[in-house]
Amino acid sequence: MILLLTGLLLTATALPALASDRVEVPEHLQQGQLVLGHAPAGTHIEYNGRVLRIGRDGVFVFGLDRDAPGEIALQVRGANGATQVLSLHVARRDYPIERVEGLPQKTVTPDPETAARIEQEQARVTEARKRDDAREDFRNGFALPVAGARISGVYGSQRIDNGVAKSPHLGLDMAVPEGTPIHAPAPGIVTFAEPDLVLTGGTVLIDHGFGLTSSFLHMSRLDVKVGDTIRRGQVIGAAGMTGRASGPHVHWGFNWFDVRVDPALLPKPPG
Repeated sequence: MILLLTGLLLTATALPALASDRVEVPEHLQQGQLVLGHAPAGTHIEYNGRVLRIGRDGVFVFGLDRDAPGEIALQVRGANGATQVLSLHVARRDYPIERVEGLPQKTVTPDPETAARIEQEQARVTEARKRDDAREDFRNGFALPVAGARISGVYGSQRIDNGVAKSPHLGLDMAVPEGTPIHAPAPGIVTFAEPDLVLTGGTVLIDHGFGLTSSFLHMSRLDVKVGDTIRRGQVIGAAGMTGRASGPHVHWGFNWFDVRVDPALLPKPPG
């Protein structure tokens, strides 16, 4: 049995076919990618144990993390009840090693009290990323929060902070002077806004619907609060070097729930 997907044919391990149903995903997938697909009305899709939200026009999304395996599976059930397992190939990426010096040492090797505070703060951020609205603020793509800036840190790189091996860097860093305005890359709702977290300093999260969240870290100023509705291009605050940072920059992270994806791979606005 064969199920037609965008640009390719994939063998599906399944029960009877979904008749004329068509599930569309991009032809090429890679680690760290946000995947946007389309499915017929009434389709039920699961990935990694999570039921995917499907919009009224059939759009669905899911995220591939930094170390996603070379083959992934979507569990699909059509409106007629027939089920299939779609096996999709994911291209492997090579990630650089980045060494960063001059960071506040308490953020690299925190004492027990600071470590406890970090754990509490990160739990609050994690909770904010659980939101799952039907809003489709992601549909028209994502603009850079600062245009024309030098990219000083890339997604996936293994970080050596003050000589200590830390978790990979899972965002896009743009080197800009302190106070540079940060613009919302797409519409959304502010779900988190705090000026002084230990690791990330001034931190803002914007929810774009379907479990998609932009995060902005190390900010010197916050111009928004929780509950604000944001439009694309709106200034949400200013770049800084608060928290674990060695110089002023904008850190833009992007999540599908708890899966961190590469902002550099997000679809761009039309035109």
